[in-house]
Amino acid sequence: MSDEVLLTQEGYDKLEAERDELVSVKRKEVSERLKEAISYGDLSENAEYDAAKNEQAELEERIHKLETMMRNAKIINENDVKGDKVNVGLKVSVKDEDTEETMEFVIVGSTEADPFAEPAKISNDSAVGAGLLGKKKGETAEIPVPDGILHYTVEEISKL
Repeated sequence: MSDEVLLTQEGYDKLEAERDELVSVKRKEVSERLKEAISYGDLSENAEYDAAKNEQAELEERIHKLETMMRNAKIINENDVKGDKVNVGLKVSVKDEDTEETMEFVIVGSTEADPFAEPAKISNDSAVGAGLLGKKKGETAEIPVPDGILHYTVEEISKL
């Protein structure tokens, strides 16, 4: 995971908060469960001990993953992003030329993607996100997807 991770400041802050919670609270909880399980004796047949060790391993793996993402983070500064074309960190309103439906997306790095958020946060690596990058207001993007080709016209680009 030595690749650059694109994040908004909000996304970075969420990663940092999760890491802090895991390190300061969850580690202590797992440690207490381990101590308790060890107190039951014979570790070879101790299901509580095995479960606590597995939980500890998963916790440490998640902490390591978060710290690696934070180390490799490139924070998108909203002040540096111009609103003249679609880019990471911007909100874009598009019109589906086939259905006449209007949709709003926020273009984010892959770790922040949340298609169920309002507006949907889509990754710059996704088909739609990548297809919209660099488009200006009024331009139409032809985006190949498994079901065919989407035709999205950029109606508005704005900062968050």
